[in-house]
Amino acid sequence: MDIIRKITKANLCGRGGAAFPTAKKWKMVKEAKGEKKYVIANGSEGEPGVFKDTYIVEKYPEKLIKGVLLAMEAVGAQNAYLYLRADLYEKHKKNLREIIQEKILRQAQNDTIKITVFREDGKYLNGEETTLLNSIERKRSEPRYKPPYPTECGLWGCPTLVNNVETFYQVAQIADDNYKNQRFYSISGKVQNEGVFELEVDLTVDQVLKKTKNYPERAFFVQTGGGAHGFIYTKDECKNALLQGAGALVVHDYQEDPLEILKFWTEFFLLRNCGQCIPCREGFYRINQLLKQDEIDYELIKEILYVMADASYCGLGQFAPEGYLDFIKKILKR
Repeated sequence: MDIIRKITKANLCGRGGAAFPTAKKWKMVKEAKGEKKYVIANGSEGEPGVFKDTYIVEKYPEKLIKGVLLAMEAVGAQNAYLYLRADLYEKHKKNLREIIQEKILRQAQNDTIKITVFREDGKYLNGEETTLLNSIERKRSEPRYKPPYPTECGLWGCPTLVNNVETFYQVAQIADDNYKNQRFYSISGKVQNEGVFELEVDLTVDQVLKKTKNYPERAFFVQTGGGAHGFIYTKDECKNALLQGAGALVVHDYQEDPLEILKFWTEFFLLRNCGQCIPCREGFYRINQLLKQDEIDYELIKEILYVMADASYCGLGQFAPEGYLDFIKKILKR
């Protein structure tokens, strides 16, 4: 089976948030020079409001592992890791290891390949692909400089394929000719039917809420991408906005205290940034202090956010400001 060709035809993109073309990444690792190659399924799901990877590990572990085995064969890797958030690891390690053993011995019939179920060390930033590599190598959990990218120089300096848990699940669907151009959506917040839903890829936020019977009766706004990162869409904007990123919607209404929402984001990032770069580390600290004042200087907060977006080392500090700036513009200034 030429799985890379089938993935190309299906136009599958990564489900970890960046939406990088899956087949392109697999080809890069396949063509990279190296005596050893690795495959990693990223299940370090730590963003508030994102829980679809947890759902897949619980409901479709066989599909996940099948997708990993297909990737190993496609890129020429003998070793792979299921990199799981600590609670997922503790709950599912036994079942996953049993499935891995069965698939390798009975289906792959190859005792030279190995899939390791790996427990992350509990840090939010481990979901970033190079931080994940450092974690497996037992180094400090902080991002690496890029380039080189993991596809060329990843785990222990070897070409490494890192994809989200959902991506491998959908690769297995493609291999079985069951892929229907769908993805998983995590829906939470002020809704009636919180949960994970598998729906078409190209839906507007409005359509996702209506199809899942979660469309609010009163005025609302939605944060997409996660409960701390992501863009803000007002009710009117939801009619045209396609849901990108990790497929998460957190629904808010205007009865919530907007300042409490900002404080929640700030405390979350303040506690979970790795501390490696000054713009991100100090930026969240200063914003946290400003939000505690009686008279909040939102213009100063915006200036700090602009600096963070321009100067931060990794995606945490670079992209977190998007949600803040959207929120200040659309919710606080309305």
